[in-house]
Amino acid sequence: MIVLGLLLIAGGAVAVAAALLSSSGSASFLGADLGAATIFFLGLAAGLAILWGYSLTKLGARRSWRLRRENRRLRELNGQRDRTGDDTAPL
Repeated sequence: MIVLGLLLIAGGAVAVAAALLSSSGSASFLGADLGAATIFFLGLAAGLAILWGYSLTKLGARRSWRLRRENRRLRELNGQRDRTGDDTAPL
């Protein structure tokens, strides 16, 4: 999820940079001439891609952090169980 989020952020940033470098009222994108409304909607889509990428990255990082914390806690509990020699200790 983190990689997909970063790719969406990069794609949106490239689209925003391309729009900023176009100084006239019209632009060409992949060989097609675009009007002002189309440029606006492309910018809107780029912004949404950046926000979506950010949220996916944040969600993936939070999930990864939670799993690491849970694994660390389970290792601690297993270590305690091994030290006491009690195989019936609840996890």
